[in-house]
Amino acid sequence: MTTGETGLQAQETAEVLSREELRRYSRQLLVPEWLEAGAQERLRRASVLVVGAGGLGGPVITLLAGAGVGRLVIADGDTVGVSNLHRQTQFIAADVGRPKAEVAAARAQAINPFVQISTAPRLDPEDMQRATDDVTLVIDATDNFETRYAIADACAQSGREWVWGAASGSSGMVSVFGPQFGLRDLFPTPGDAPSCDETGVLGPVPQVVGSLMAQEALKVLGGVGEPLRGRLWTYEALSGRVRLLTLKSPILATS
Repeated sequence: MTTGETGLQAQETAEVLSREELRRYSRQLLVPEWLEAGAQERLRRASVLVVGAGGLGGPVITLLAGAGVGRLVIADGDTVGVSNLHRQTQFIAADVGRPKAEVAAARAQAINPFVQISTAPRLDPEDMQRATDDVTLVIDATDNFETRYAIADACAQSGREWVWGAASGSSGMVSVFGPQFGLRDLFPTPGDAPSCDETGVLGPVPQVVGSLMAQEALKVLGGVGEPLRGRLWTYEALSGRVRLLTLKSPILATS
């Protein structure tokens, strides 16, 4: 794992928010549930592994950095391509050819210098297990099945929860998986689902899905609200239809 830029002002172990942090996070601290749960302090103590810095990972990374997560590890071995720019708005044309993880880390650090940020190349199963063991929460923002199942297996081995999302075409899904119900319970095998390279994707769809994934991560880490544990949120952009499904292994039933 390669260490990237680090927030010089990060104080992960401190319990009391500084005056500057209080100003920075003042709007979310006005939310009663967030304040009463001590969620900001919980968030600052947390560490998150985000696997994938593209369409889904972009909003996840920038929103978690802005919200004040203590430590972010960004794992992605890909480089920025021209075809990414319509939906991966964390990148600009000048970033084409640069490593996604490094660019995303630099932008997140610019958003919030209090966050500690490191980057990692594409993780093999052994690396994935070590990285998963070292964080509070994992976020699967990838777009290929091999990595998704490697994340699922590593999290199952570590007893970790992970936030999962997918976007393709005009639709998306989000859930929070964990020891009780995981990706392999919902999709036992990868199947033959095509990638975005084959089906395409409307630009706003991964932004919507990624933003909800970030919100679920904040709920899990902050100890507020009702995370999507045992539930699957689905979205169809062209109709505007949203559904919330209850997951009952191995059957998916409408809540």
